[in-house]
Amino acid sequence: MAGRLEDKVAIVTGGGAGIGEAICHKFAREGARVVVNGLPDDPVEDVVKQIRKQGGKAVAYLGDVSVESNAEACVHTALDEWGRLDVLVNNAGVFPATGVTEDFLVEDFDLLLRMNCRSAFLMTKFALPHLQKTQGNIVGAGSEAGLIGIAEVTPYGGTKGWMHSFIRGVAVEQAKHNVRANCVCPGPIDTAWTHKDTGPMNTRMEKMMISATPLGRRGTPEEIANVYAFLASDEASYITGALVSADGGISIAKGPVGTEAGKDAKKQPEGELDLDQSMAGLENKDYHRVS
Repeated sequence: MAGRLEDKVAIVTGGGAGIGEAICHKFAREGARVVVNGLPDDPVEDVVKQIRKQGGKAVAYLGDVSVESNAEACVHTALDEWGRLDVLVNNAGVFPATGVTEDFLVEDFDLLLRMNCRSAFLMTKFALPHLQKTQGNIVGAGSEAGLIGIAEVTPYGGTKGWMHSFIRGVAVEQAKHNVRANCVCPGPIDTAWTHKDTGPMNTRMEKMMISATPLGRRGTPEEIANVYAFLASDEASYITGALVSADGGISIAKGPVGTEAGKDAKKQPEGELDLDQSMAGLENKDYHRVS
């Protein structure tokens, strides 16, 4: 049986670890040919090798796509390799620090703007002429932080609110070309970013995040990748401009109700994707907490 993305060509930015790795694997399993993008020190080549080992098709593009020339080159990697572009996943982004707004460092804010917003704008700018030819689509990385705002990560939430508005504007603007654009808005996901030992959250934040989620647990990267695959597929042909929450209910919670979740709800599904880089998103990266 053909996959839902059979023969489509997709670019996944930030594809070397975490949710991005899962998206790349899921797309490849669904039949897509994938350009895996990441920074030069991300395990992008490992993801590509693993996809190929499992019979999928993937190539790497290493480069910071918040740089104009790199973004353009990333798009041309897909064109040079496979002659077309059907799907752009604007997944690249960072979550470099936590801290109350008055203590948040200006350099961390500038990094958020560059990596979370500028990268998505540049990739979209250079991809659109080719997506118009294939009547393709864009899926952006939103967040519950962009929907409801979260204390001690206010600038991060602001960049995700920008992503939501940007993608919805693109959806309206590009509908005349039959190009769709949507956002996936995850809640807390089981990656390096949401663990106190591997990311910028402290013990209190980690505990509160989970207890505030009605399902009482983090989501898995594969669970989020499944949503991306649906939105990128022709099955979602009537969906554009949507902000799709995949957050365990955290954005509608009235408090730390995750403590009331049943045992089955709290149990993470084992999944089918062979993922090696779920916890690799912050390797060789700087992260810190503002005391």
